[in-house]
Amino acid sequence: MSSDPLRTADLTVIGQITTASNATLVCEAEDLRVVYKPVRGERPLWDFPDGTLAGREVASYLVSDALGWGVIPETVLRDGPYGPGMVQRWIDIVEDGQGPDLVDLVPVGQVPEGFREVLRALDPSGHQVSLIHADDPRLHRMAVLDVLINNADRKGGHALEGLDGRVYGVDHGICLHGEPKLRTVLWGWAGEPIADELLTDITVLVKALPGELGERLAELITDSEIEALESRARALLEDPVLPMPTSSRPIPWPAF
Repeated sequence: MSSDPLRTADLTVIGQITTASNATLVCEAEDLRVVYKPVRGERPLWDFPDGTLAGREVASYLVSDALGWGVIPETVLRDGPYGPGMVQRWIDIVEDGQGPDLVDLVPVGQVPEGFREVLRALDPSGHQVSLIHADDPRLHRMAVLDVLINNADRKGGHALEGLDGRVYGVDHGICLHGEPKLRTVLWGWAGEPIADELLTDITVLVKALPGELGERLAELITDSEIEALESRARALLEDPVLPMPTSSRPIPWPAF
């Protein structure tokens, strides 16, 4: 038996997530279920020419881990049946069907207690709906992480409520660009202060970047992207407020 199956066990493919835009395979690694995204299955993006999407997934995990937030499931870069790729622990999620999901659509005027309205739009049938997300500190922490890693693709389906009571974010292949690219469905706290305990963790992150963390990130993203990460972190410390949308496309499409 391997001491750490996530990193060393043989991967046995048991399925594929067909809704993903890049090759996304569900595998067993001994008694552990994982998601495996081989580099060879990536569709190149003109605005992310450096490194790999798999590498950016791992780099995003390293940032989350350095913060101590545990938002992103443990993620490594390793070999698999289709070559090198990202391997991430599978998250078993809550599926009780009671009430809205963490991020959801509801009819306009029917935002439930404990949720925030992000915007109003028309559904495919022409009915007015509100895009909402839970007013949940676990999700708020994810929103702060997205600002730090400059997440260009925080869809509603990328926020998962685990059976362990934690909220996880997945799909971080287009993060950590040097230029502003934040696109997220989690705008409900825009313009509001960031909690002191999160700022303490961000301070720890800034101090860690010149050391081992920066060295590990340098294997995955460019030096200028690491510098941009540090700049975003320092900017939040200097002005500890979640930003307002500034682009014409602040939400990814599709939103789920």
